[in-house]
Amino acid sequence: MPPPLPCDPLTVGALLALASALLYGVSDVVGGIVSRRMPFVRVALWGQVGGLVVTGVVAPFAGGAGPTSADLLWGGLSGVGTGVAMVALFRGMSRGAMSLVVPVSAVGGLALPVVVAALALGERPAPWTWTGVLLALPALWLVARGGPGAPAGDARAVRDGLTASVGIGVQYLALAQSGGGSGIWPVAAGRVTAVGCVAALAILALRRPPAEPRPAPTPALRLAAASSGVLAAAALVCYLLAARTELVAVAVTLSALYPVVPVLVGLKLLHERLARRQALGLALTLAASALVVVP
Repeated sequence: MPPPLPCDPLTVGALLALASALLYGVSDVVGGIVSRRMPFVRVALWGQVGGLVVTGVVAPFAGGAGPTSADLLWGGLSGVGTGVAMVALFRGMSRGAMSLVVPVSAVGGLALPVVVAALALGERPAPWTWTGVLLALPALWLVARGGPGAPAGDARAVRDGLTASVGIGVQYLALAQSGGGSGIWPVAAGRVTAVGCVAALAILALRRPPAEPRPAPTPALRLAAASSGVLAAAALVCYLLAARTELVAVAVTLSALYPVVPVLVGLKLLHERLARRQALGLALTLAASALVVVP
């Protein structure tokens, strides 16, 4: 039997980050569709509860020497970012702007961790990596511009996307600070604080009368909402593992390509039209990912 081929950790980390993007994209599609049928805060809450249950069950068996208090604190901070991001994201998508709010959320979610990693953490990505990072920003913005059939001038959706982007940036940056021996406990800790954060926002939302009454959510809708959170938690696990073998700038950039999934789903299943600038943006995201993963 021939000896196994050496495994390049850069390639493994890049693949994990791309897997994170895929899982996050599918999670956003599921959550976005469900948020049009039940209150967005409940979608976010059920999602985080689902993620907490799964990570709580898996974490003891996922290896690692065990988390330190610092690992759990960083994970908890990431969960605060998650809670804010998911509520804002689902609120924006409940308004019917999936193809707008998701890509906008990724722009700030990408820029904040990359800039902080370079300025505060002393990371020095290669020139082609910086080229990919810088190329991804206009690429995601072009995707966010929307096509002729997209809601025009939806300032509220843009604000939701920008709010979500700050939470996503905090989520990525904080999670990357946890130690390599902590397993996936930081992700589990993040689900605890995310549940608390979303629950607090849900209590505030209950005090306001709904804009329009909706029927009580069915068990199937609750299950779908929970599954979106499970997918998002799996995406964070992939990102966490990627950040342990990659520069944070690389892991964040590739993970932040998740808006491509909602856009493609919108085109195929929701019959949205693709503007030329969106097509250009999608092509640029592929080019950006290729530059980032160059060893």
